[in-house]
Amino acid sequence: MSRLQDLARHQGAAAIGLAVGGLFWGLFWVPLRVLEQLGMGGAWPGVLVFFGATVTLLPLIWRRRASLWANWWVLVSCGLLTGAAFSLYATAVVLTDVVRAILLFYLTPVWSTLLGLVFLGERLTGVRLAALALGISGLLVMLGLGAGWPVPRSLGDSLALASGLVWAVGSLRLYQVRHISVPEQVVAFVIGGLLIALATVVIAGPAMNPIGGAEVFVAALWPLAITSLFIVPTLFVTVWPATVLPPARVGLILMTEVVAGVISAALFAGEVFGWREAVGSLMIVSAGLVEVLGHRAPPGAVDCDLD
Repeated sequence: MSRLQDLARHQGAAAIGLAVGGLFWGLFWVPLRVLEQLGMGGAWPGVLVFFGATVTLLPLIWRRRASLWANWWVLVSCGLLTGAAFSLYATAVVLTDVVRAILLFYLTPVWSTLLGLVFLGERLTGVRLAALALGISGLLVMLGLGAGWPVPRSLGDSLALASGLVWAVGSLRLYQVRHISVPEQVVAFVIGGLLIALATVVIAGPAMNPIGGAEVFVAALWPLAITSLFIVPTLFVTVWPATVLPPARVGLILMTEVVAGVISAALFAGEVFGWREAVGSLMIVSAGLVEVLGHRAPPGAVDCDLD
């Protein structure tokens, strides 16, 4: 067990895990669009995905019930933030283009850097500035010079931008309360996402959240089961690094999602992947490499519990 704990505290391992998690998040749009095509609009795909993940985690919730209750207040603050981020993102993917949702979400490193400066006392180093410049430039290249700056142009765009901002705050909170074990944070994440998705359905009403009859739910069972098995391990390799790495680094490394999302959207959703997308992807990957290789891990280990 000590070797596993050593691995959990290793920033290099956390960075690799987060990069892999980002690649999986880049495919998150696929089940959401499948559910939309079955007749579920607005926030309903997010409701079903987070509900399925909650059901999958029920054995873990039962096993950890005492610790979850003992830390409930901290977990509520973390879960509502991290869950809200990806719940809003899930709704954004349904309401706007996949690529636009991903790119607007990934202004996250900017917000994370500002939060790190204010709340963690981080210094804005040359390496961090170079990584930010590469990452944001890569986003702009993908959007195209004629498309202008990445600003919201629809409700889906606005939700995508808001989700990135909320994730920046949520990852800061995860880093601040890293003494809480990763499994409990994952449970809070999933339940928080479910609650926010349900709240969105209630607040937005049927006009923005169309849904078919009972046959739609029956048809959704198999993609929902597959998605639940896929999303739970992805959450673990997202939350664990966020308890080890500062928020700005989390935002930059997680940008591997942009590459996976843009390529998969081109392959399966017919969205464009040309020279701009290829160059932008290369710049974004380079931003993550600059961030990881350019910053040495601070002395001492970060205590993080994977048990």
